[in-house]
Amino acid sequence: MSSHFQIARKDLRQTRVATTAAARLLPGQVRLHVDAFSLTSNNITYGAFGDAMHYWDFFPTGDGDWGSLPVWGFADVVESQVEGVAAGERFYGYYPMSDELVVQPARIGLASFDDGSEHRRSLPAVYNQYTRCSADRAYRADAEAQIAIYRPLFITSFLIDDFLDETGFFGARSVVLSSASSKTAYGTAFCLSQRRGRPNAVKVIGLTSPANLAFTQSLGCYDELHVYDEIEKLDAQTATVFVDFAGDAALRARLHEQLRETLAYSCSVGGTHVDALGSGKGLPGPKPVLFFAPDRIKKRLADWTPTGLQRRIAESWLAFMQPVMQAQPPWLRVMRGQGPAAVEAAYRRLLDGTMDPREGYFLSL
Repeated sequence: MSSHFQIARKDLRQTRVATTAAARLLPGQVRLHVDAFSLTSNNITYGAFGDAMHYWDFFPTGDGDWGSLPVWGFADVVESQVEGVAAGERFYGYYPMSDELVVQPARIGLASFDDGSEHRRSLPAVYNQYTRCSADRAYRADAEAQIAIYRPLFITSFLIDDFLDETGFFGARSVVLSSASSKTAYGTAFCLSQRRGRPNAVKVIGLTSPANLAFTQSLGCYDELHVYDEIEKLDAQTATVFVDFAGDAALRARLHEQLRETLAYSCSVGGTHVDALGSGKGLPGPKPVLFFAPDRIKKRLADWTPTGLQRRIAESWLAFMQPVMQAQPPWLRVMRGQGPAAVEAAYRRLLDGTMDPREGYFLSL
């Protein structure tokens, strides 16, 4: 039997654990045992935009009312009907919140394969790739939790920074990041902060809650920090880019109202404030534009080639991991858990926004 943690697609607060009989493996398929996965506010965003961005389509449950939330983690091959993918191999990639996944490997290489299952062929390719841990230069067995928690988030951070850099920050001198204590936000702030002392440096400003202010200050990535009640203190005379990780419609409206003509660009990335999501219609200043990481990856693959993109991300990743692993206290406290109750508890804390920002969940169903 296989276990699956499922979420009501129309109400993220409803969950259930479903069990199914293990499907018989067909020629060309591989059975993976999902060993452990991370759970972050990024996954809550997957649920919030599950229909609009097709996140529910990766791992269909067979019941249109219920979805399997995608997560990043590690799995072992337990059965294979494919040459080139052997039992016992370990892979990093995109998994359901389940204890197993059957895939149909395609484009099998020394470093990875893609899931060529029919229902995934029209979905963004970046989510369909599974990387062999044995061939991954960034892999460390003792750092699996950090890799699963940070890597997918930091790639988005890197891409946002790269996008803003390529556009010349739309002429702005400041970048404001909401949900500043979230891992994707402070990963972006870290990338932006690497320009300090250079001609192309921008002021990096974070917005956060009072409860997370001290932690966010301790990171050293932000030049200026404000709690959400202080949005009206933002400098309305300086051209500014807004990168919105919270998705809070009221907060977005207040910021647009404060900056108006000096808001050079409004970038929508995430939806960590699930209960406050809303549209960007009728706002003063530029209309918010959704940042979709797979589209940016596609562009940079064409610009730089896969090797060039991987090299640039790896250089930035290694720099980022130094404070993550070595800062005192460390930026991350790994919270491990096993079983449906542990997964449920972690999911609730993320959904409710009650998680300590220094924590990161590494779970097994």
